[in-house]
Amino acid sequence: MMLYSTPLKLAMVAGEASGDLLGASLLSGLASRLPIDTQYYGIGGPRMIEHRFKAHWAMDKLSVRGYVEALSHIAEILRIRRRLKHQLLTEPPSVFIGVDAPDFNLSLEKELRYAGIPTIHFVCPSIWAWRGERIKRIIKAVDHMLCVFPFETEILNKAGVTSTYVGHPLADEIPMQPDFINARRQSGLPEKKPIVAVLPGSRYSEIQLIGPTFFAAMDLMHKREPSLCFVVPAPNAFIRALLQPLADRYSKLPLTLTEGNARLVMMSADVVLVKSGTATLEAALLKKPMVISYKVPWLTEKIMRKKSYLPYVGLPNILAGRFIVPEILQNCATPEALANATLLQLNNETNRRMLVELFTEMHECLRCNASVRASEIIVDIINAGTSRRRFND
Repeated sequence: MMLYSTPLKLAMVAGEASGDLLGASLLSGLASRLPIDTQYYGIGGPRMIEHRFKAHWAMDKLSVRGYVEALSHIAEILRIRRRLKHQLLTEPPSVFIGVDAPDFNLSLEKELRYAGIPTIHFVCPSIWAWRGERIKRIIKAVDHMLCVFPFETEILNKAGVTSTYVGHPLADEIPMQPDFINARRQSGLPEKKPIVAVLPGSRYSEIQLIGPTFFAAMDLMHKREPSLCFVVPAPNAFIRALLQPLADRYSKLPLTLTEGNARLVMMSADVVLVKSGTATLEAALLKKPMVISYKVPWLTEKIMRKKSYLPYVGLPNILAGRFIVPEILQNCATPEALANATLLQLNNETNRRMLVELFTEMHECLRCNASVRASEIIVDIINAGTSRRRFND
């Protein structure tokens, strides 16, 4: 381990639950490679805080998705960014790491990089799926991009952006062969009944838009197959409180509403109905048949459709390069359509075996010990900057 004349300072910004997971994996890898007095601070969530990260602002302040949804939050988000930028320029960190949240981080990274602060971005923005023009911002803002998908480095390297494929932390965390029976025992769910895991989202806007449809779909599934049990894992107490009135409305459903343990719930399930996002990748790594759905406001959909390059939005389909699980979006996402597709995924054993094979191949590709790979690159960048400063002094 290199000796440092003063304590290192690592500033990080993560903007939502998936970013919190990624940030925590970085901090875990850095812990054994940097001195114990290293300071980690910025914007992060509970998983990062468990790794000695000091959150100056709550992560949920940035957890806004979509053009229309962001309008009511833009003033506060810009105020936070101004204050954070002032703090980092006044007391420069050894390195800045933007964890996803590209709309917030890339603008900040550009100004920090201009001031001589090394900038690292973890998780390449999905320029291969939509908003490809962001590559221009990346070129100006990012010293090194840490990629979680293997095809991203070629795109970035062609544009002159230094990048490294490190794999995905989820693929390291999740066992290649999940223990289905033990998961049911740990979660207290019945071992012999078919279970549907339902994940309508982690944001207020998501619950408002698609929550009622997901619950109505559960009701239809139960009427058709009364033996089914349903589990909805809320990510936190706030989302659980939003979901409770829906659960009360369908009081006859054999439904368990939990707080946390989404991975254990999905591991216990026979099929997953899930909103588009990182949870779809988690379900794939758990080798689960699934139905992906999402709803956004009309204007957001129109803007996204114009900027999109791919016919699919779910990460399993994107990684496979074709539709391997159904996506039912926007107006097509009716309770009937979701119920029909979910029951088909549940009961088609040939399809289940095919998905297990595909998801296993996907898992093997993404499992690269991401926290170790990424932390080694971060430490090298810190050491290079430290050496330059010593030479200049």
